[in-house]
Amino acid sequence: MWSFAKQDVVKPKPGVMAMLQGMFGQLICSLFCVIPFAIPSLAKAETLHLTSLNWPPYTGEKLQQGGVTVVIITAAMNAVGHQVKVDYYPWSRVLRLVKRDDSIYRGYFPEYLYPTEDYVFSDPVGHSPLGLIEQADFPLKWQQVRDLNRYQLGVVQDYVNTYELDGMIANGSQKVELANSDEHNIQKVATGRVQGAVIDRHVFNYLVDQTHLKPLKNKLQFNKQLLELRSLHIAFKNNPEGIKWRDTLNRGLKQIDQDKIIQAYWTALALDD
Repeated sequence: MWSFAKQDVVKPKPGVMAMLQGMFGQLICSLFCVIPFAIPSLAKAETLHLTSLNWPPYTGEKLQQGGVTVVIITAAMNAVGHQVKVDYYPWSRVLRLVKRDDSIYRGYFPEYLYPTEDYVFSDPVGHSPLGLIEQADFPLKWQQVRDLNRYQLGVVQDYVNTYELDGMIANGSQKVELANSDEHNIQKVATGRVQGAVIDRHVFNYLVDQTHLKPLKNKLQFNKQLLELRSLHIAFKNNPEGIKWRDTLNRGLKQIDQDKIIQAYWTALALDD
């Protein structure tokens, strides 16, 4: 997770974004109008401050409603009578900001689960099909993750990948080249600088439809085998305030239909689930 150069935003199909907004509005209305007694009074409403990166289509300040993950989080917080404010920075800065003792941010997202004592994780806020991109003429051949050791792979600085792959990177058995963003890895694979790169399938599909990367689209493909379908989470600071907000969000997540939100958003962007 990560930083991106300025991108042209994919325009949704005519009328479909209106459908997304309508479905999202109906979902929120169904939560608030059907069970108004479950919503805390407005006097008790608070704002959860979070930080994230531009990682389309999941998160991004230029995306419709902030990206699909932000739509999920907003719906969950609204369901329990609270609001959320998200600020976007390059990924490495996100990680630095949230660690500061004087930070206004109670957590950051999206994050994969990983062993840590510094953060507590929310329930899932969507899932990430994590895999590899490759040149269409030179597909990566592998069955076990260790088979990838024969290739040099691109990974993004400070991203969590999978436990097994990150372990091999740490012990030196997996050759990698670091990049500042998924976008840079797409360019590296297309030019043959690396033989493959780790990336989320939806992120790849979104990025290669941007004007400046579209000429590379026919040269690349997503490897047919996933590394892992990883759940996405908010990493809250492991302190009383962070735990309070983690529990509050989890209550809200139980009251919304994530699948409906996600499918409507993917349809609006013409992305496959």
